[in-house]
Amino acid sequence: MEIRNIAIIAHVDHGKTALTDAILKQTGAAKEGTTMDTNALEQERGITIYAKNAAVEYKGTKINIVDTPGHADFGSEVERVLRSIDSVLLIVDAQEGPMPQTRFVLKKSLDLGLKPIVVLNKIDKPAANPARSHDQVLELFMELGATDEQCDFPVVYAIGRDGRASLTPDDLMMGGTQEHMDLTPLLDLILEKVPPANAGASADAPLMLQPFNLAYDNFMGRLAVGRIYEGTIKPNQQVFIKKPDSTVRTGRTTKIFTFKGLERVETAEASAGDIALVAGLPDIYIGETVTTNESATPLPAIAVDEPTIALNFLVNNSPFAGKEGKYVTSRQIRDRLTKELEVNVGLKVDFGNAETFLVSGRGELHVAVLIENMRREGYELQVSQPHVITHEENGVKLEPFEEVVIDTPSEFQGAIIEKLGQRGFILSDIRPASSNQSPASSMRLTLVGPTRGLLGYKNMFIIDTKGEGILSSHFVGFKPYAGEIKKRQVGSMISMASGKALGYSLWYLQDRGQLYITPATEVYEGMVIGNTAKGEEMMANPTKGKNQSNVRSSGMDEALTLVPIFELTIERGMEIMSDDEYLEVTPRSVRLRKQYLTENDRAKARR
Repeated sequence: MEIRNIAIIAHVDHGKTALTDAILKQTGAAKEGTTMDTNALEQERGITIYAKNAAVEYKGTKINIVDTPGHADFGSEVERVLRSIDSVLLIVDAQEGPMPQTRFVLKKSLDLGLKPIVVLNKIDKPAANPARSHDQVLELFMELGATDEQCDFPVVYAIGRDGRASLTPDDLMMGGTQEHMDLTPLLDLILEKVPPANAGASADAPLMLQPFNLAYDNFMGRLAVGRIYEGTIKPNQQVFIKKPDSTVRTGRTTKIFTFKGLERVETAEASAGDIALVAGLPDIYIGETVTTNESATPLPAIAVDEPTIALNFLVNNSPFAGKEGKYVTSRQIRDRLTKELEVNVGLKVDFGNAETFLVSGRGELHVAVLIENMRREGYELQVSQPHVITHEENGVKLEPFEEVVIDTPSEFQGAIIEKLGQRGFILSDIRPASSNQSPASSMRLTLVGPTRGLLGYKNMFIIDTKGEGILSSHFVGFKPYAGEIKKRQVGSMISMASGKALGYSLWYLQDRGQLYITPATEVYEGMVIGNTAKGEEMMANPTKGKNQSNVRSSGMDEALTLVPIFELTIERGMEIMSDDEYLEVTPRSVRLRKQYLTENDRAKARR
């Protein structure tokens, strides 16, 4: 059987997973109602976080499909997948056109010599303009240095949600004949344009397999998901595992699986070109080479971009430590981070300190997802304020820079340019946007600036655009340090007492700033219970009740109305915290606290 290996890449929310789900359903590989995004966090957030494998059979050909994340913070998931496939479906929203993450994943694909198939999706949107989007994609290909062959890309028009595709947009929009009522044109194009994965590869040659992903099974332990470049792999086979530096160790496979739909199916063997799941190699890592030839040259290592931000993970030492979590010690946190490093190639951890671990990731969301997963597993910890990672080259200090693309109603563009300008961003392009139903009233701004200028900005952006703006960014490289950045100073409202917060106290405090807690919340001295608008720290007692006399209540009875609080989440906490604060994360709570809990200790630390 011939095999085709493809990955689906796109900017976040351009319809990758919906299109993949439709392919699975129409080829009979999955039932109605199933979805590629099975992780609880993915379903809650509506985004893909982890790359996933599936396989379908169409006209006697097996098509292995890898669905990849669209968010720049999970770019490492895309980078490691691209080496194992032979073509990509580049999905572009026909209304929004190419977006920052489109550029990022396309550049990686073109550099590897892949020839993409472009899918202009969501052409049924009111302001969709397939012709303009096609031109923008071609411009992007040329901008990224694509070859003439790569620029001559095939195009399919689709409504992924409905599972329909056509080679011309008009046929699709008119409802069309039966051939335009499903994804047959897209599947036919995959068979025509994607080279067979097993062409030129010999099943009789020595085995060459490289894992690009790892999975875990409670009974079989670690499973390696990899592309077979040469040879055949079988259960109970003696293999050599080679690192990129050519060091060798031996292993023996126990079971081999391939994919059928979303399920893994045990098989007696898997041959060159296929993507297989291998059990029995407990110490296998992503990027290593599994071979039956001890003298074989290892396959090239999987290259992944460097992390851009770092923060400390610490044992929780607040007064509430150990009350809500199951795993609370430094050894347990260390073991969990070590396990994460096996599958999360974009993450780095420095274990140099016994109590504090420096964790480096690709962005705030990348690290926040790790913390959220640990929290749900029962871990309790505290983290420091994120900071960007700087390098020095030829005596010049370099820091990560990002390109930001913003779609916003035109009345808000002045405030955005001013705020980002104060944070070191320079406007590089401004034009009418295509993502609004009335394009004339919406603008697309492109700015370039230091990553640290974006830290803590997203909540301000939501306020400035009244929730109507769309912000996306991608890493563009390390550039000379941009100097000091002016950020809005938000002061902390700090509890000076321990106990249960009372509505009476919070009613008085809400006029002084924004509260993070509700009545009956347990607080401790040094816990941050809100912020102050004026930018200075303020000590407060949220446990103070209304004075009572022995005759009657002191003062008149009043109806207390509390305004809604600013609910702390992991991402919000990382955005607003100061450098002298920790974010305390437990399975039940997210709290902000000062590193030094008492006023005396903070005064000593300031000296």
